[in-house]
Amino acid sequence: MIQHLHTVHTFTATPLGDLLLAATRQGLSGAWFTEGQRGLPDWQSWGAPTHGHPLLGQAAREMAEYFAGQRQHFDVPLDLSGGTAFQQSVWRALLDIAAGDSQSYGQVAARIGHPAAVRAVGTAVGANPISVIVPCHRVLGSTGTLAGYGGGLGRKVALLRREGWQVDAPAGAEPVSTLRPQRVALRR
Repeated sequence: MIQHLHTVHTFTATPLGDLLLAATRQGLSGAWFTEGQRGLPDWQSWGAPTHGHPLLGQAAREMAEYFAGQRQHFDVPLDLSGGTAFQQSVWRALLDIAAGDSQSYGQVAARIGHPAAVRAVGTAVGANPISVIVPCHRVLGSTGTLAGYGGGLGRKVALLRREGWQVDAPAGAEPVSTLRPQRVALRR
């Protein structure tokens, strides 16, 4: 069961929509798109947003740098303690998937020592509370196909394209085909 931990929160704009950022004393505990995001907490009950908080400011700056192509890795401290031990192990494994790379759900399951837990890994990936920074968008189906994304498949495609992937889909069609890497020099 996921607990949406926060002591402070704010909003930041991205090219893919506004993000709700939440943090505890330990680190960033949430980054959810405010529209079309599965698992979006009931943030309206959290009170007024916090402005000028150093950790939230760092997260917002790093997110802006990522979307500007100036950052591929995030340094903001994270608090993943809102998930179960299994979910936390999956989320930590996702942090090791570099921009421009991908792994299947089965590969993630094997990396955390539970090779038969592919579906459970998929559930944990889908419950990731820190979009973009904990890069669940880099997890693909076993044959390299697009799989679900809590922020919507269109956002997953946009994030992967931003990281140098080419998505094979007819113009105007819903992206459902395989991905293949496109050799692009990423700025680190």
